[in-house]
Amino acid sequence: MNKTKFWTRNFVLITLVNFFMFFAFQLFPSALPPYLKSLGAPDSILGLLQGVITIATLLVRPFAGLALDRYGRKGLFIAGLIGMMLSTAAYRFFPVVAIIFVIRFTHGMVWGLSNTACSTVASDSIEKERFAEGMGYFSLASSIAMAIAPAIALSLGMKKNVLLALAFLIVSLLLAFLIKYQKVPHTQGLVKKKVAPYAKESILPSSIMFLIMITYGSIMTFLALYGAEKSIKGVGLFFTVYAVSMLITRPYLGRLVDRKGFGAGIWPGVILIPIALLILSVSSSLLAFLVCAVFYGIGIGAAQSSLQTMAIVKVPKDRTGAANATFFTGFDGGIGVGAVLAGFISAITGHSGMFAFMAVFPILAGVLYYVLLKYKKL
Repeated sequence: MNKTKFWTRNFVLITLVNFFMFFAFQLFPSALPPYLKSLGAPDSILGLLQGVITIATLLVRPFAGLALDRYGRKGLFIAGLIGMMLSTAAYRFFPVVAIIFVIRFTHGMVWGLSNTACSTVASDSIEKERFAEGMGYFSLASSIAMAIAPAIALSLGMKKNVLLALAFLIVSLLLAFLIKYQKVPHTQGLVKKKVAPYAKESILPSSIMFLIMITYGSIMTFLALYGAEKSIKGVGLFFTVYAVSMLITRPYLGRLVDRKGFGAGIWPGVILIPIALLILSVSSSLLAFLVCAVFYGIGIGAAQSSLQTMAIVKVPKDRTGAANATFFTGFDGGIGVGAVLAGFISAITGHSGMFAFMAVFPILAGVLYYVLLKYKKL
């Protein structure tokens, strides 16, 4: 088999769109809280920003997946990208706290549509035999964007972030017009038949991903505060090392999953992630934080490669959109629940105890995978 078969024109274009789109979106989680603070927002409502966008994204994903399978990819993808551009521009023109929360909710909805569409187009562009490897490269683009964007966002300030995000979204839109989209088959029964918004084949792997991503919600929300508590400077490097670890290992892990099966990615993930969190809970230096980032990056990359492949490869072609929506509902839901849960736990145990407690969730993910495998549910 040709080892570079998935590097088609379509796959390269959709991977670039994924990078620019993710970068534009990730400029705001770190830039918005200080911006709202400058507008007079109290600390008590700043934590709701993640909750608002998570709820909006979770509400729209199942319907986005259903619409992508029924009406096709191109129109909805383009509409989502235009919606992201309008939402991004609105931050600049409506500097009012209450209105920004409405904008954030809208931004979450169009993001849910765009991201689900983008992943579905990528799924259409990769052969099943090399799906894990291909999705590893595709999702690596978003991981790199997530690692770089927050630091740039904090250095630029809100107004420049809006301009940069708009520039990246314009590039995404132009590239999206160059993609050749898979046509959705139109059968007489397709419109009449009731179709579930979620793909049932994808629910179990998505549930495992949900448990794993609870840990990322805690790290994304509280790592900086934990570093400040320990008087450690440069904690932002954690996300850079995390991304580099995935960059180096993910293509190899994807090939391994394609050859050896899903367990080749899931077991390293559910072992390395708890180790990283337990080390983090007792770390008191930047070096220790970065060691955790290496373990965590490899673990997340391995688990996601397997679980996303598992969520999609067994689903019929006309249900790929629903499968992606199901997977990312678990992905986003885990991050949102993790952020909220970590806040409650850290109030009781402190940040160190909270990170140690978070190690329970990937272990539960491993137990769930083992049980489902034993009873042949996966």
